Amino acid sequence: MTFLQSIIIGAFQGITELFPVSSLGHSVILPPLLGWHINQADPIFLTFLVATHTATALVLFFFFWDDWMKILRGMWLSLRARTIDASDTNAGGPYAKLGWMLVVATVPAGILGLLFQDTLAKLFALPQLVAGVLILNGVMLLGADALRKRKITDETKEAGDIRIARRSWSQAVKVGLLQTLALVPGFSRTGSTITGGLLAGLSYEDAARFSFLLATPIIGAASLLKIPELFTTPGETAFLWPTLAGALAAAIFAYFSVRFLLKYFETKKLWPFAVYCIAIGIIAYFALSPFPWP
Repeated sequence: MTFLQSIIIGAFQGITELFPVSSLGHSVILPPLLGWHINQADPIFLTFLVATHTATALVLFFFFWDDWMKILRGMWLSLRARTIDASDTNAGGPYAKLGWMLVVATVPAGILGLLFQDTLAKLFALPQLVAGVLILNGVMLLGADALRKRKITDETKEAGDIRIARRSWSQAVKVGLLQTLALVPGFSRTGSTITGGLLAGLSYEDAARFSFLLATPIIGAASLLKIPELFTTPGETAFLWPTLAGALAAAIFAYFSVRFLLKYFETKKLWPFAVYCIAIGIIAYFALSPFPWP
């Protein structure tokens, strides 16, 4: 990739990682749609994508700095007290439970990602398949909106983190299982986890908040595995600067995306993103088809 290509893909990743439209899906279909000859099956391309995701995760971590300080302090207190009790402030209170809920919700995707990383990496070279998955992502978002109408929104005036911490452990596991869908390019991590949060009875705003908090541990784990390859693998160090340029672009656009989305989900729903995914998926599917179309 050239510097310009890296920056463009990084910018798209920064936007689409937080919007429920699949950043990986866009990163796979964008190069062939633009006529770029990039070897997306090369492991360095996956490392590049992990680097841009890492930049997004860092933006989210610092954006929710106060929340993370409370969560980490709560988890430390719960370890010291050897208990997890949302009602016991000496054991970390609701922030301790929220922290361990994030851990529980991260485990399924972490395990499956490790077990099937080679198989999943091959999907990056199949843009037409990914376009089809984008359509399915749109259908999932429409389904989440429809099912959400049957749920009762938690309207208490407590902080969103505390409302989230009142969810059960089984609901946290369900969100984590839905997050595994995002291992397949085309399914959105944000979309799948917001869907899980909505099905757990959270409001759109709280479901988005939980999704953004959940991004840090799962992306952080992937970063620890892949980022060192940029510095240790011969030949990949030459790609360091384009990768940093793409990561910087991702960070900038991610910052404005999270500010917009937190405000958006105070009142809005998922269907506009669903319509977009279905439309762009259909367009990309036929544009990338090997058969001529009239």
